[in-house]
Amino acid sequence: MGSAGSLKVGGNGLEVKEDVVPVGFDEGLLRGLCEMDCALPLLADRIKQSIASCKQVAVFFRSRAEIEEKYARSLTELCRTTGDVYSRADCKAGTFVAAYQSSLKLQNSLAENRIRFSQRLNEMSDELLGLAREGEKLRKMHKENGARYQGILQESEMVMDKAKARFDATAEELERVLVAKEGESIKESGMRSGGAGSSSGGNKGRGIGKAMTKGGLLFKGKGAASMQRQEDDVRARMAQASETFRKAVLESQALRQEYFNFQLPKILRLLKECADELDMGTQYHLARFAFLYESTVVGEGTLLNPMGAPDDGPGLKAIFEGIDNRTDFKSYMQNYAVARGTPRGPRREGPYEEGFLPPLPPHVQKGESNPNQVSQQSNGISNTNGHPSGANNNLPTPLPVSQAPSSEGYSVPGIPASSGATFGVDLGEQLARDGVEVPKVVEKCAEAIEAYGLESMGIYRLSGTTSRVQALKNALDKDVDSVDVLSEEWSADINVVSGALKLWFRELPEPLLTFGLYHQFIEAARYENDRLRHIRLHEQVNDLPDPNYATLKFFMGHLDRVRRKDSINQMSVSNLSIVFGPTLLGAPPNEGGLNLEHMSFQCKAIETILEKYHEIFVEEEESAGTGAGTATLEVS
Repeated sequence: MGSAGSLKVGGNGLEVKEDVVPVGFDEGLLRGLCEMDCALPLLADRIKQSIASCKQVAVFFRSRAEIEEKYARSLTELCRTTGDVYSRADCKAGTFVAAYQSSLKLQNSLAENRIRFSQRLNEMSDELLGLAREGEKLRKMHKENGARYQGILQESEMVMDKAKARFDATAEELERVLVAKEGESIKESGMRSGGAGSSSGGNKGRGIGKAMTKGGLLFKGKGAASMQRQEDDVRARMAQASETFRKAVLESQALRQEYFNFQLPKILRLLKECADELDMGTQYHLARFAFLYESTVVGEGTLLNPMGAPDDGPGLKAIFEGIDNRTDFKSYMQNYAVARGTPRGPRREGPYEEGFLPPLPPHVQKGESNPNQVSQQSNGISNTNGHPSGANNNLPTPLPVSQAPSSEGYSVPGIPASSGATFGVDLGEQLARDGVEVPKVVEKCAEAIEAYGLESMGIYRLSGTTSRVQALKNALDKDVDSVDVLSEEWSADINVVSGALKLWFRELPEPLLTFGLYHQFIEAARYENDRLRHIRLHEQVNDLPDPNYATLKFFMGHLDRVRRKDSINQMSVSNLSIVFGPTLLGAPPNEGGLNLEHMSFQCKAIETILEKYHEIFVEEEESAGTGAGTATLEVS
């Protein structure tokens, strides 16, 4: 039975204790109890009440713990089943599913807090029941001690009463002996006087008769010597009875003094301390319950609304506010044709005579370019790269990146490389500025994902929180070298890193596979024969500019490592191609940037390149390194 105290949160966030009630014993109250004849039953009944109250509080804690545990486990089961059902149902994806899953995770955290609260309540209930059992034990022990001392005192008083009665009886017997002896003396003196006057003789006769009556018949016929012996015997017995009575009185006085001056105050103190300990223990656990309940509610409030604390993550409201319905719908549009097939609707264009409207003017006009160069690019011989090419390599050296026209003459707006930005900057300009073969942002994000995200369910398919993705983008744009993507700040939610990498590819002024080779890639992806499709796509990959080829090779190697964990992360080659098909192989601006009819071929092209990653990139370089020369793929 420990000391009573309550918990509170100090300035340093630690739990400290303070007294709920002042500790100490009221000596004046003890003196008042000692003066009462009913002190023992009073305290015994008070302890009985305290034990009953303690047990009732313990029962309340136990019942409340059962309610909390049932609620928490029901909430946990609801979150689990809801997540499973949602994953199997045909529901929205994108930022909505990310926010929905985050909300389920947050509610699961609330359930865990309630489980801990329930466990604490069970512990307090057990402690209170133990306190009540200890109180019953002490009450019984001290009550028995008090009854035992009272019995000893009563027994001593009975012994004293018996000794007094024995002394009184002996005293009466001595009185009778003395009276009888006095009467015998008067009789003898009358007989020696020889007859006095009639009046005096009559008086003496009455005195003798009175003495004989008082002495009784016990002394009839006894002489003076016999009377003397009897007197001596009675006096001896009276002295013994007097001594016994005196000892009984002294012993009773000593026991009474010890009981009232020592034993009774001691027993009353112990009983009062037992009652106080029960009362303070019950009050302490009630105060502890209040603190734990308050802490649980405040903790839930902090989870629901962190009040701007960066380490606590977004609150429930911020999670749902992060849903980007517009982005989700655009992603749904891009993936719809792949997932459900391209639906065939009414013809959009046709002869004017048949009632069709004239075609709409293009939204993006082609810029001025060299027609010969455009023709050469469309034939797949636009550059002389360091990687193998399937066309003639005897071409003029291309212009520097800053002077080279865009693919097929499209004017591709972008952020100047001189700004130091990472997102929205032309790939070639970015690599030339940084003096690297692969963009730093791609290397950093891929390294973090391979370190922490290869076994993350739905990596690249699930999106991170929009605000966090934007924050990582801003940090990389500000100074890509100073950002540690592997740190817990960013890698704690690996979907934020994957979302930033996808955003970097989407914001490229020109897709990674270029506008100039878009139709060639689409036509190559149309082949139903796997081998022929692989060869044609291999040719188009070799025709990519050096920056695009190096970046594609690095990124396909990264995706190859991701898809090798598809049994865990559920991101197969097909799923990855659905995510990156429209991004890496985007339609030219004059086609609106989105071609639903080509979407399945965009995904098929990326799927084939990823499946044949080793044949296209690894084996080709190995054969080139052994002196095999530049491989030329020919199809009859």
